[in-house]
Amino acid sequence: MKIPQQRTLFRRWRGAWRRWSLWTLLVALVISMLATMVWLAGRYEASQVQSRLERDTADAVSDIRVALTRNLQSLQALHAGDPGQLAWEVDAAELLRNRRELVRIEWRDADLRVRTHAQSPYRPVAWDARLREGNQSDAAIACANARRLSSPAYSSSYFQPHGDGLGSEMMELCLPLTSGGRSTGFLVVTYSLQDVLINLVAHNLTRSQEASFTEADGTRLAVLGAARRGSRVFTATHLLDLPGSTLVLRMDTWHSAPSLFPNVLTALVTAMSIALVTVMVVLVRDNRRRLRAERDLADALAFRKAMEDSLVTGLRARDLEGRITYVNPAFCAMVGFSAPELLGQSVTAPYWPPERVEEYRQRQAIRFAGTMPPREGFESEFMRKDGTRFPVLIIEAPLINAQGLHTGWMSAFLDISEQRRVEELSRASQERLQATARLATVGEMASLLSHELNQPLAAISSYATGSINLLEAPTPAEQGAGAAAHAEQLQDVRMAMQHIARQAERAGKVIKSVHDFVRRRDQAREAVYAQQLLDVILPLVSLQARKLGVRVNTSLEPHLPPVLCDRTMVEQVLLNLARNAMQAMDDPALPTRILDIRVRRAASNQHSGWIEFAVTDLGSGIPPDVAERLFTPFFTTRPEGMGLGLSMCRTVIEQHGGFLGFAPHEPRGTVLTFTLPATSP
Repeated sequence: MKIPQQRTLFRRWRGAWRRWSLWTLLVALVISMLATMVWLAGRYEASQVQSRLERDTADAVSDIRVALTRNLQSLQALHAGDPGQLAWEVDAAELLRNRRELVRIEWRDADLRVRTHAQSPYRPVAWDARLREGNQSDAAIACANARRLSSPAYSSSYFQPHGDGLGSEMMELCLPLTSGGRSTGFLVVTYSLQDVLINLVAHNLTRSQEASFTEADGTRLAVLGAARRGSRVFTATHLLDLPGSTLVLRMDTWHSAPSLFPNVLTALVTAMSIALVTVMVVLVRDNRRRLRAERDLADALAFRKAMEDSLVTGLRARDLEGRITYVNPAFCAMVGFSAPELLGQSVTAPYWPPERVEEYRQRQAIRFAGTMPPREGFESEFMRKDGTRFPVLIIEAPLINAQGLHTGWMSAFLDISEQRRVEELSRASQERLQATARLATVGEMASLLSHELNQPLAAISSYATGSINLLEAPTPAEQGAGAAAHAEQLQDVRMAMQHIARQAERAGKVIKSVHDFVRRRDQAREAVYAQQLLDVILPLVSLQARKLGVRVNTSLEPHLPPVLCDRTMVEQVLLNLARNAMQAMDDPALPTRILDIRVRRAASNQHSGWIEFAVTDLGSGIPPDVAERLFTPFFTTRPEGMGLGLSMCRTVIEQHGGFLGFAPHEPRGTVLTFTLPATSP
């Protein structure tokens, strides 16, 4: 009994040790992280202070360069216009009063002898003329460099004692003077380095900064700034490179070190407590979130499975090698194969028609090569398990995983057999509607036909009666007249027979035009010349035109190519538009009634191969309220109208890819135009 108890105690002790070791490791990691953060914060603060100091140093050097350049321009202006000695002294004194960093300005001749000079009124300096005009003086060295460079040159700094027993570092600037390309002398300017700091740098210094000019070894030449404060010193240096001389501008700043120990100790204890509690809360929340995510994932999978099972759209997934990896029940029901029979198929799908296997393989190879199909889909033909064929609409898209990688293709399939059947029924219904409309049109023309046929038939009757009379047996008196009279009678009979044949042909053409228009034909598009379309409808248009007193004009642009259209449907469109135009002019008040039918190349599509038909009337036009609903089905302004004519005309033209529209005609009337595609002659 003791051994199992010892083992149980050992397991408990080992589990407790493991938990405490994990918590100890967590606490150590938190403490290390806090210490690292404090150290990084200090480093970051120091780097920020150093970066700011370096920027200030660079800005100070830039300010000094700008000021020296400005002074050089002012010094060059002293000799502009060849001033006299008195005027030069006045201008030089004024410049010294405005620029306090300048201590002395000398005008020297070509042998470096001083012609005249001006001295700053703010700083008394005891100058030794013999030392300044010596060949080894700083001014002489600077002028020698200026003569060699043919440009201003600076000397190195030197200590100059003052009249009050003190002294300061000075620097000479020598500016060569020329006239007509010949050296006429020099302008020697003395700078005080201390005044340069005071006047050019001091305005940008803070209370914790100090600026100084130093030599390359660190020797300070001039210092400006506050006394040292704080325990940490940050230093930045920047070269002031001048022609003939180089100075180093050094800027120091002091930053007091924070009292980190009490703050860090308090922060460590607080952060450790917060971290431990936060870790436990996070662990509990993470466990609950994981359980919730698992339940949501299971619900999402169940929802997706139910949604896929209820779809009527077939879904199929394939990998990059073409193997089928997923099919939904709708796809299985569509092709008649079960999911196990389809999964893994790659080379040849069992629902492909045998005669089109090679074509589908090539299409699949193109797809896998990276050519995307159109997102609107493409049509194909599949075969069910029982061998029946059916059309499908396929829409494919790349299959992208959660990492954004292309892993295959997802395809959606729609069985469009019912859609094809409905389209066929709609097409048949439309053809029957068109035939009905043609019959209605012929019914309206019946009265016109009876009147039109009376004229040729009456003429036939008259000519026939005359012919019979001429053919009756001649009287004895007539026989005596001789053969000449008999020949004249035969000539009259021949002429009468020709008139009979002409009038009979006229009546036959009228009947044939109506018969051709009413006869139902299969819908087929063919190349037809515009003149042929007009020749068919003009006899029918002329019937109504004579009744209404309308003159019909037709004009065709020369050398028009044929149009590709359904001949019967376009003839009906032309007839409907012509009849509507003539009915629009059925007003006794109109002075002239002219129907104009023009055919030409479409101006806006001259390079695209379209032919434009225009039907123009001189009626009263179309009111705005009627224009908005002109092509609406069953809308009409005539009591006996059905409201289907213009709607059907627009449908026919749009089925041919053209456009039917209308516009007002000046000075009165309306012009209706439609376009049809042209073909090569």
